[in-house]
Amino acid sequence: MTTWQIEEAETQLNEVIERASTEGPQTITSHGDACAVVLSIDAYVALAARNADFKAHLLGGPKFDEFWIDRSDDPGRMSRFDGDGG
Repeated sequence: MTTWQIEEAETQLNEVIERASTEGPQTITSHGDACAVVLSIDAYVALAARNADFKAHLLGGPKFDEFWIDRSDDPGRMSRFDGDGG
């Protein structure tokens, strides 16, 4: 992924867009920190289609219809809560 300083990206926007189409995503930095990514429209459409619906994403996860946890009948240790510290 090619990295551009924001000033350079501003002056060479046509080049940034062309490279996004031919080489892939282009990262834009400001003061050394990544602040934006330029994608081709094809890459954007593919990305958007993959994450189209958050509800569908959640509902598409593992199904727990037959989920069952075996639990012990042991109640654990006895504790006193009458304020005597014991």
